[in-house]
Amino acid sequence: MPDRALSTPLDDSFERYLQDKGKGRGGDGGNYRRNAARELERFAEWAAGHRGDDDWTGIAPDDVDREPTFDDLDERVFREYARHLGGDRGLKQNTVQTYYRYISAWCGWCVNEGYLEAHYAQRASAMAPLPEDDGRKPGDQQAWTSEQRHALTRHVDEQAREAIEAYTTLPEDTASLDKERARYAALKSARDRALVFVLAYTAVRVGELLRDPNDPRRRGVRWEDLSLDDGSMDVYRKKQQWDAASLPDPVISPLRSYRQLMDPPTERWPVFPTFDQRTLAELIEEELAERGKPLEAITECRDEYARDLLLALDEDIRPTSITTDGARSVLQRLSETAEIDIDHPKHDYLAPHGGRRGMGEVLVRAFGYTVAARYLDNSEEMVRERYSHIEAGELGDIATEALEEVGDQIEFSAESV
Repeated sequence: MPDRALSTPLDDSFERYLQDKGKGRGGDGGNYRRNAARELERFAEWAAGHRGDDDWTGIAPDDVDREPTFDDLDERVFREYARHLGGDRGLKQNTVQTYYRYISAWCGWCVNEGYLEAHYAQRASAMAPLPEDDGRKPGDQQAWTSEQRHALTRHVDEQAREAIEAYTTLPEDTASLDKERARYAALKSARDRALVFVLAYTAVRVGELLRDPNDPRRRGVRWEDLSLDDGSMDVYRKKQQWDAASLPDPVISPLRSYRQLMDPPTERWPVFPTFDQRTLAELIEEELAERGKPLEAITECRDEYARDLLLALDEDIRPTSITTDGARSVLQRLSETAEIDIDHPKHDYLAPHGGRRGMGEVLVRAFGYTVAARYLDNSEEMVRERYSHIEAGELGDIATEALEEVGDQIEFSAESV
């Protein structure tokens, strides 16, 4: 191996690695890139002695004054980092495993690129301090229950109906700005209702439905992507290709009503545009300036409207879609106003992915794993793994029935507990 590679500082390799693993043009996007960059930065800080115990000086020899290089890496370094991750920092077992995998993947890439001669991070001695993986995904496993789903959809439906009725029944002599305020309130409520119904019943991943700032290909669904007559919607799937997702009957009416109220100027408008005032103001000012309007005229134009979204509709200034984080904020607000009872260790609101998992529960119980896998756009093996508790419960019922068939009675006294 060239001495040049061995003497290369660790972080000199990060950008090339992240570009190779990133998505989109130039490898600049993608959640994996963002998460890997964060963990590589943490690893570099630890290796340099900037993280860890007070007496930790890093992996470079004490008698040299330089940043760590590839020459300093061996399996003992990765063993120490595994021990550092699993230390008393409150990280869950699976989180430690996940963080280590980011560093291990980079180590493997460095071997292929000639920075290292061996994949030290995958050696048994290096991985020995890692806690065992209990099979659960890091983070949450929330799934909306039927009661939660019904409570939330009923709440947003009532809000939308009231707002739309308040707008459509205004007296003819209502002031223009008051009409616009009522229309804006109706649009926002209708958008929220449509969003909740789509998340609750389609099982589409939120990253396939809305804009992801870290992946330029995920710009959010547009009206041109929906076919309400056919009950389908084109989305950019997790498997990196466009595919049709189903729109079941409960979703169609909220979308039709919302579209009629919005009356988008073109089919390329996002189905779920951002309502953020600052974002819309900047967009309108920039677009109207490009159309040749002076600043004073732009200000006068904006003053004529109660909200910039209504001006954008009239002038066909297409906003961006709401982001995945924006959807979480919407659901936090709606979960609170709906006063839904939520008992979960991580989320105090109905998170977007919980709608997908909740619908998965319904499908598996009603039609089995094969049909559920097709609807969820997952492999049957993965669906069986994620919803294994359903099969376990069913097998438990079978076992109980078998015991009853052979007359094996189990006596139980609550007083003995």
